Amino acid sequence: MPVRPVGKVLPGWAAIGLTVAAGVGSAAQNLANAELGRQTGHPVIGGLVNNTGGLVVVLLGLVALPSMRTGLRALRAARLPWWTYLGGLCGTFFIAAGTYVVPVLGVAVFTIAQVAGNSAGGLAVDRTRLAPAGRLGLTGPRLTGALLGIGAVALAQVGRPVGELAPGLLLAGVLGGVLIAVQGALNGRLAATGNPAAATATNFAVSASAMAVLAALTGAAARLGSVDWPAGWYLYVGGPLGVGITVVVLLGIRSVGLLRTGLALVAGQLGGALLLDARPGGPGASLAVLAGAVLTLLAVVVSGRAVRSAPTAT
Repeated sequence: MPVRPVGKVLPGWAAIGLTVAAGVGSAAQNLANAELGRQTGHPVIGGLVNNTGGLVVVLLGLVALPSMRTGLRALRAARLPWWTYLGGLCGTFFIAAGTYVVPVLGVAVFTIAQVAGNSAGGLAVDRTRLAPAGRLGLTGPRLTGALLGIGAVALAQVGRPVGELAPGLLLAGVLGGVLIAVQGALNGRLAATGNPAAATATNFAVSASAMAVLAALTGAAARLGSVDWPAGWYLYVGGPLGVGITVVVLLGIRSVGLLRTGLALVAGQLGGALLLDARPGGPGASLAVLAGAVLTLLAVVVSGRAVRSAPTAT
């Protein structure tokens, strides 16, 4: 049973401020996962801890929130096609890609690649009937925004040594953004049938299961018993951050609408990524990366002139 629309739940300034903070949290999530993978000796371990932490939060919500249980019962009764439940697989790829890309290219370049891929992926998804809103037309602003996003990725690479792995890592970030667009469409279907809480729970259950399989295939699971776990608490916040970002995005959409929420989220992601890259010991924020970030934000503004799918978090 679809959830009936609810009214505005936060003042506009509060919703936008929280969404910008959620964008900063998204950048921090990528860095925490990548750094945990680096310190434990295997990139996938960072993603595994992220998804496990998110799943724990979701399980606590399942116990505490009747609305989540009600939504899950509605999903079971609706008997949706099996493929509508696979949004979490897209999130698994995105998290895993970040653990490999961020240590090499930095948070800012990964974020730029993600947004570029999300813009292009949004165009492709909207031309299908994958999203609950149905098929949307290919408009000039949306096409221009996608091209600007692709140009931003190229601009952010200016001045960086293009080694054997750099193009592949950039493509992984772009593909992660494309899959995030697919994930948003699939989770939107679940939310329309059950409710956002049920969609979040399903997403993290699938994502955590897929990450466990990936950890087994890559040998990361076999290392868990011998890992010297680092003491920094901030390395383990990726999963709870992912759940919190999802909640804030839902509040933002209900309070200020889809477009302003999406722009605020991207602004936070880009600003947070640049700040994190400029930290002591970080790769630094070069002029090329800063210009790429500005171009990416322009791409989001231009493409946002048309209706877009809801942003989502992993």
